[in-house]
Amino acid sequence: MMRNDTYTVLDLARRLQVLGDWDHAAALLAAEEGAEALELRAEVLYERFLFQLDGMEAAAEAIAALDPESVQARLLAARLAYTRVMFKLDPLPDDYATAEAGYRFASADPKTHGWAEFHWGALLDNIREDGAAAKVHYDKALQASFQEGDLILESIVLRHVAWRVIEAGDPEEGIRMLRRSLHLRAAVGMRPQIAAAQLLLAAELPEDDPERATLIEAARHAAEDLNLTWVRTGLEELAA
Repeated sequence: MMRNDTYTVLDLARRLQVLGDWDHAAALLAAEEGAEALELRAEVLYERFLFQLDGMEAAAEAIAALDPESVQARLLAARLAYTRVMFKLDPLPDDYATAEAGYRFASADPKTHGWAEFHWGALLDNIREDGAAAKVHYDKALQASFQEGDLILESIVLRHVAWRVIEAGDPEEGIRMLRRSLHLRAAVGMRPQIAAAQLLLAAELPEDDPERATLIEAARHAAEDLNLTWVRTGLEELAA
């Protein structure tokens, strides 16, 4: 395939990924053999697993096909290990250690520093329940998002930090952060991440708030359309 054709395929696959059309994105990349395409396919299949909680073997195989010492391979392997632990999906005994080692490795690379710091913080926050240690990494990730102008990273960090702010007694600021997180995701059209942000914001609003009802309706539509397993479960819990 010509070089320009390859870049066109990668760009189209990334657009499909943003829309949550992981199956077509992965299929589009199936015949590509370049390192960038293989890394993107592994990321796409991992992200599908993250949101649908299905297809773990396909994600693991795609990650295993990468150069094992590449930064992207280590970061994706860490995220896969974290997801198994987080959602209790047959976690391996060394998954926590794999995740932490992978995040540490990726945080040393300028290209992945901010994202690795965020994921490291989430590991400590959600698995170890060590909010103080997690905050150190969240702060580094947020600083990286500002320095790099990475609005997507900022939106992801804000979503996690907002919970701590609300728990600390400042719901108004926490909700402001959740709204900004949602708006930043909407600006780039990230359908799965938008639905997740809608769910999380709705959960913090009063039950009689019209905005809450709108958020739930919109998130439910995306969850059904894209088979977003844990978003759908979260919506069911809100309705209970």
